[in-house]
Amino acid sequence: MPRALAWRKSSYSGGANTDCVEIASTGSRMAVRDSKNPTGPVIAFPVVKWQAFVAARRA
Repeated sequence: MPRALAWRKSSYSGGANTDCVEIASTGSRMAVRDSKNPTGPVIAFPVVKWQAFVAARRA
């Protein structure tokens, strides 16, 4: 996974640095991490799977 990803925080993340999720695109995958632990683990999903997840959450 590239180190220089452009991370962005979810608009649904809570205030005051709690419940923060960040995502970044690697091109073919969407990376997800806990913004309170930026050097911690990152999970990545194929873009198609991420799009299906987002669509299901919106429905």
